Amino acid sequence: MIDLFVGWPAATYISFAICTVIILFAGVRITRLADALGKRTGIGSALFGAVLLGGTTSLPGIITSVSTAWQGYADLAVSNAVGGIAAQTTFLIFADMIYRRANLEHAAASLENLVQCTLLIALLSIALVGLTGPEVILFAIHPVSIILLLAYGFGLRLISDTQHQPLWFASNTKETKPESEISIPEGKLSTLWWKFSGYAVAIAFAGYGIGETGIAIANITGLSETVVGTLFTSVATSLPELVTVLFAVRMGALTLAVGDIIGGNSFDVLFLAFSDFAYQDGSIYHATTQDTAFILTINLLMSTVLLLGLLRRKRNGIGNIGFEGFMVLILYVLAVVVVTS
Repeated sequence: MIDLFVGWPAATYISFAICTVIILFAGVRITRLADALGKRTGIGSALFGAVLLGGTTSLPGIITSVSTAWQGYADLAVSNAVGGIAAQTTFLIFADMIYRRANLEHAAASLENLVQCTLLIALLSIALVGLTGPEVILFAIHPVSIILLLAYGFGLRLISDTQHQPLWFASNTKETKPESEISIPEGKLSTLWWKFSGYAVAIAFAGYGIGETGIAIANITGLSETVVGTLFTSVATSLPELVTVLFAVRMGALTLAVGDIIGGNSFDVLFLAFSDFAYQDGSIYHATTQDTAFILTINLLMSTVLLLGLLRRKRNGIGNIGFEGFMVLILYVLAVVVVTS
């Protein structure tokens, strides 16, 4: 398939665009279903957004990173993962722009999202250890990949315990919109699950197409795998998160919006573990360039700034965007400039 794309550049760009449109279309539909299922099942918007919705909208990125790693494109696989995390964190700034009542970090503050953001920082730190530490291979994979999976599972347990037995509460203000104020959608529960699964499958197939065309774009244009992964495949596969966060904010599901981004980012760190399993030439962490480690470090800093915003809960800012939002945007621009220079 790659040879076909490389031999016919027009087919590459058209296929890339079609897959992107599919991801956008399915992302809009799956957002409504996620909010409905979060209420109907009693899981809650924050936890549902962090786990199921975050994981489902991450499917394009998973398929892209795993398929490219399997074919030996280590740098593309890793940069797709870390680039997606940076792009998705920046998406929150656009959501902040359309929510006029207050800063999104203030209005959507919840203990679950704080714990999820802390988990994200921990996962990014573990991944950074793998990228910058010594090359250790155990059964053809780096031990960090196993640690990432275990840490993610432990983190989900903490989030669940936090929801059912909270020991800390975010004080409500007039700008805060609790989940209880959002109406519970009606409809047959089994039908909602079937629709959710159908859109998830469509997103997964589109993700595979993005991965294949991403490899072809790198070969056709001569751009590095890091540039293609950071600026093209990662943004395209992250579009469900952009659609989700904007649409959820418009619906008033603020906790779901923030939970999806942070939860999706946490799940995206696992792309590194999945890619390491798929990569056949040793540790994928040490088969990448220094630029990917730089972007991962930027992600760590962006997530820390976001956590600060959720804790600080400043109501207003310049153009309704707080200091933390501007810092996240500046860090993303810095990452793009460094990668493309």
